[in-house]
Amino acid sequence: VQEAMARGVLCDMFEGHAPYKPRYVLPDYEKFLRQGSAWLELVPPRDFDEALDALRILYHHVPSVNGMPVWLGRLDQLLLPFVGALDDETLHRKLKAFWIYLDRVLPDAFMHVNIGPDDNRLCRLILRIDGELQQAAPNLSLFHDPAQTPDSLLLQGVENIALCSKPHIVNYPLHRDTFDRRGFGIVSCYNALPLGGGANTLVRLSLRAVAEQSAGVEDFMERMLSHHCEQASLLIEARAAFLHRESGFFDSFLVQEGLIEEGRFVPMFGIFGMAEAVNLLMEKAGLPGRYGHDEGANRLGHRISARLAELVTSRPQSHAWGGRALLHAQGGLSLDQGVTPGVRIPYGQEPDPASHLLALAPHHGFYPSGISEILTLDPTIRQNPQALLQLCKGAFALGMREFSAN
Repeated sequence: VQEAMARGVLCDMFEGHAPYKPRYVLPDYEKFLRQGSAWLELVPPRDFDEALDALRILYHHVPSVNGMPVWLGRLDQLLLPFVGALDDETLHRKLKAFWIYLDRVLPDAFMHVNIGPDDNRLCRLILRIDGELQQAAPNLSLFHDPAQTPDSLLLQGVENIALCSKPHIVNYPLHRDTFDRRGFGIVSCYNALPLGGGANTLVRLSLRAVAEQSAGVEDFMERMLSHHCEQASLLIEARAAFLHRESGFFDSFLVQEGLIEEGRFVPMFGIFGMAEAVNLLMEKAGLPGRYGHDEGANRLGHRISARLAELVTSRPQSHAWGGRALLHAQGGLSLDQGVTPGVRIPYGQEPDPASHLLALAPHHGFYPSGISEILTLDPTIRQNPQALLQLCKGAFALGMREFSAN
């Protein structure tokens, strides 16, 4: 494992060898608002202002990878019970001040709000405010369900994308069916995790580095990928074991008050560099195709994702909701050079948007803890939001978990 890390095949995200807090924490904010908190000496809120104040306080006590909360909950659902007789103008003023507060006090784009999939006043107002302020934080995901989400709400979302590259649109039925009845949240860089738990650790594997050491496609698929997936699994085991058995984190008031449960944390098995791995393997096979543009290259990428899923789901983990790590297409780090995040097509090399979606959609079924593509669109899309709406609905019809565009 140490050798693989030294060669850059494995990466522990530079979090240190003794993790004392989980990477991503998803508290049950609905339970918190119902019961208050003995530890924080808070009674259950009675109105909209008290609910916002209670959330402001709890957010400061939710640790994650960056020392700040990465998940702020399904905000429209959390606050709807407190709306009472407040009119839209009053709600707009209160929510806008809250949105500004979040950006100024917790200024990190890992911080994520979820809204939808049903149409409601707060969902609409949050989209309106996010379009008005165009802040980097908080990040925002709109859940979409064809049975619940009207096209008028989706249209408001895609019009916002043209303004500020948010929200990310989430294929709600696909994620809902991946998790249990307790639910899930989308956090940080489009990561899907169990509500009331989170991710205890994230280890990532460079597919490019594995391909560089492989003799060819079959050597990569049958020998090298299997070997390095096992090394990644050992690193995950060691990191999770320290957090759960030695760190003391799970003595927190968050556990004592039922806001999180130790058994609902799961490791994320991240991969990146799919594009470079496929191109290298195609070259070693003497084939000219390039990832994202050639059907054979794209099929090889899909085959690699399927093999990764097979290896990860067959490998038990001691500290994992469901007993296994969850495969994740990792969004990259700022220090990455010459390697593409997750399974994305390299920036600047993308085909037209429809071909882009068709090339990458088959990957999405293999990555239950999150996978994202970012469509880079010409600014003229602002004059044709219906085209963006159709791209989004087409992506979901193809089985994509999440739709993002810049």
